[in-house]
Amino acid sequence: MRRMLLVAVALSALAASPDPPASPDPKAKIDALFQEFDGSDSPGCALGVFRDGKVAYARGYGMANLELGVANSPQTVFDIGSTSKQFSAFAIQLLARDGKLSLDDDIRKWVPEIPSYGKIVTIRHLLHHTGGLRDYIELMSLQGVMTEDLTGDADVLDIMSLQKAPNFAPGEEYVYCNTGYFLLSVIVKRASGKSLRDFAAERIFAPLGMSHTQFNDSHTRIIPGRATGYSKAKDGGFGIDMSDWEQTGDGSVLTTIEDLQRWDQNFYDPKVGDTKLLEAMLTTGVLNSGKKLDYASALRVATYRGLPAVSHGGSWAGYRAQLVRFPEQKFSVACLCNNGGTANPSRLAHQVAEVYLGGLMKKEESRAEGEKAGEEARLAPSRAEIQRLAGAYRNAESGQLVTLSIKDGKLAADVGGTAYMLVATAPNRFHLTGGPLGIRSEAEFDAARGTRSPMRVTTTYDDGEVETESFAPVERWAPTAGELEQLAGKYASAELDTTWRLAEEGGKLYIRHRGMPDKPLEPTVAGVFTLDGMNLSFTRNAAGKPAGFVLDAGRVRGVTFVAQSL
Repeated sequence: MRRMLLVAVALSALAASPDPPASPDPKAKIDALFQEFDGSDSPGCALGVFRDGKVAYARGYGMANLELGVANSPQTVFDIGSTSKQFSAFAIQLLARDGKLSLDDDIRKWVPEIPSYGKIVTIRHLLHHTGGLRDYIELMSLQGVMTEDLTGDADVLDIMSLQKAPNFAPGEEYVYCNTGYFLLSVIVKRASGKSLRDFAAERIFAPLGMSHTQFNDSHTRIIPGRATGYSKAKDGGFGIDMSDWEQTGDGSVLTTIEDLQRWDQNFYDPKVGDTKLLEAMLTTGVLNSGKKLDYASALRVATYRGLPAVSHGGSWAGYRAQLVRFPEQKFSVACLCNNGGTANPSRLAHQVAEVYLGGLMKKEESRAEGEKAGEEARLAPSRAEIQRLAGAYRNAESGQLVTLSIKDGKLAADVGGTAYMLVATAPNRFHLTGGPLGIRSEAEFDAARGTRSPMRVTTTYDDGEVETESFAPVERWAPTAGELEQLAGKYASAELDTTWRLAEEGGKLYIRHRGMPDKPLEPTVAGVFTLDGMNLSFTRNAAGKPAGFVLDAGRVRGVTFVAQSL
């Protein structure tokens, strides 16, 4: 099987494939990719290119600290967000090898604070994001907790203990879940007697010589060489974007480009762990249905333009990260950024890989295909077809609404406030232009083009992950001011231990709660609203008055709110 082949390749470090023709000056091409982040008035990135066990190129771009005028470098320390998860997984695999735990242990053996939902969630489920638990970051955000607030292990365990149901039964689906990896940190502590910070320092970082790497579990800790995280400010400049969250496991590793090269090399020449452990790290999950995932122990095992690749990105506060490995070529790229506003390290890392390995990669499908004037004119639907396609489409799982309208004689799409244009690429198929960089979306209609049939949207991300969503045509609900006034009031959730206030203002309904967007809820179908990935479905009592609503919010499903007496 392909994934087992990837494992074998990564572990045995077979001879690399023939190198593509050498670029005249790869470093100049790479520097050009980072040019927009390389100013003295902008945060930026640090880059590392690793080849055959050595650093082939490493550079910093832009500033690590704008206040002090300190530039980024390969020695700058970055928070790597979810790229941290692979270190938590490695710690668990070490404890499994030591016989301290089994990957098939019921997590309640180690974390009894998690309620029993009738079916066993195992450590293996947590590793593969198939446990079905609600995501604690989403839950705390819905509570009103901000990244700048001080939180720790107790806060996460408290809110998870309140959950009355999971998102789904264990093993039924794959849904990325930060809760699982936080719980792994708790399991490490209870199985080893040491915090994840101390366990990783002793068993992983010190043996590999990663002297500038740590799990940070204290917001007051002084960390020499650390870059400040930044995001875009309202005035168009940059603002500091840091976090005071102290829980670990799902994130919180601070490291450098040079230290990541030592970690990367351990997958070819293990100084920590052994071949069997590395094989376990690269073994992907399997759903109850038998469907194989491309996600292993916090490593995505897939291909990029035809080449086997192992990767994981990260995003937290004003930090972004990506580490991608091409095991057949013994080639890796690490890209760490402190520019949370515009930097996309996943896209940048893959572009750097293309500079070196492009000659070995499959050619990309032309992104201009179907967009050339003559071809576009030939494929373009008639005005009558456009008029029949226009309207609202809704994803029943997420509540996401896509509205197709006519603009300058062409189809335009509004997806959560983001505008796209639809360009025909084939009968029934359209390319969505105008979206975020590094993301390609295609819309396809089930029946003959021009009918109001269900629509599938397939999104391909710059790290190779593909997501397909189905949207059914719906009739938009237009509530009256009186209906909105009736829905206004206070609603309490025992699972979030919080109360929201919904307010009718100017003929629109708003959520007035800490951390919520200052935008109106958008009506979709009768009794249902959506806003920035949240879906509120209202219920009524026997008297026809609002009884509450059920909230779905991405990685959190089915949270109930009960109307409070006015």
